[in-house]
Amino acid sequence: MANKNLLFEKVKLGNTLLENRVGVAPMTRTSATPEGLATDRMVSYYNSFAKGGFGLIITEGVYPDKAYSQGYFDQPGIVFDDQIVAWRKVVDAVHQHGAKIFAQLMHAGALSQGNRFVEDTIGPSSVQPKGEQMEFYGGKGPFSRPKEATLDEITEVVKGFVEAANNAKKAGFDGIEIHGANGYIIDQFLTSYTNKRSDNYGGSIQNRVRLLVEVTKAVREAVGNDFTVGIRISQGKVNDYTHKWEGKEKDAEVIFSQAVSAGVDYIHVTEYEAWQPAFPQGEGTAATDSAFGDGGLSLAALARKYGKVPVIANGHLENPIEASKIIEKGEADIVTIGKGALANHDWVNKIKNGEALEDFNPEKILSPTAKIKEFEA
Repeated sequence: MANKNLLFEKVKLGNTLLENRVGVAPMTRTSATPEGLATDRMVSYYNSFAKGGFGLIITEGVYPDKAYSQGYFDQPGIVFDDQIVAWRKVVDAVHQHGAKIFAQLMHAGALSQGNRFVEDTIGPSSVQPKGEQMEFYGGKGPFSRPKEATLDEITEVVKGFVEAANNAKKAGFDGIEIHGANGYIIDQFLTSYTNKRSDNYGGSIQNRVRLLVEVTKAVREAVGNDFTVGIRISQGKVNDYTHKWEGKEKDAEVIFSQAVSAGVDYIHVTEYEAWQPAFPQGEGTAATDSAFGDGGLSLAALARKYGKVPVIANGHLENPIEASKIIEKGEADIVTIGKGALANHDWVNKIKNGEALEDFNPEKILSPTAKIKEFEA
């Protein structure tokens, strides 16, 4: 039986001390104003998780610039002064209950389906994204074919992350998380089938990781060493759930080690089921040389192996036994919960008190009449 008490130990991410090892996963919401301002309803939403005992709350993806980054209409931003002021209300409410809150900075790139600033999209290459836009976020039909980002536009992407990180610091956030996962722009550069560039940003994984490194280094330099900076990494994408890295463990080694060398304090990995092997056994994982068990390493364990910084694991960990196990095995330091948190804003307090958990009801969250729609991504 896993030791559930592990979930309630204090832990540090960079210079941020958390009261426990359980966080709220970043979940896309379209509940800001059209101008990207956090609302009173958002204050109540995030505050409810803090009251419910979560040690860490990571916001929905927040757009960092007034060019190509916005992914959805009514998505919050952190570009303008009034957006910073609006976020302060959220931060202050969360802090009143002893929780910490990080802003997740997200550039949608080719997966943008609603941007009030520009009509075009950019990506590493002019490659049509797989799948179709998500209708419950206001999209419809195939994604637009993006323009290939110029070197100047890549520079602007980096600059946007830097300015947004500084703005998050001004708003009182305890840290930021760079969104390098789920098919958004940093992940588009990492992915061989969306990145067909022939310059220093394309080709080998050492080149495809370049944007991740440049963003991270620039953010770290801007905010200083005392402000917590993390990155979220995944294989799957909102439009390609089953994707696996072409280079398997070799890609993991480059991505995780480079992220840490660039200055992240933690790595947040997300998979469908966090404890499962990242790759099929015999296809690129060293299953026999690990302390993490047989059957191949999970993505969290690979992050631990090659990153050597605290790891946050996400992916169907709403069961406290599974959540405890992945910490007990040494694969992760913290777990983040998405759907389980939506169903139980007081998940942590319920587990502490031995109370039953509510099941996640997607119809309640994603019904056609719902004013707020949330998605774990």
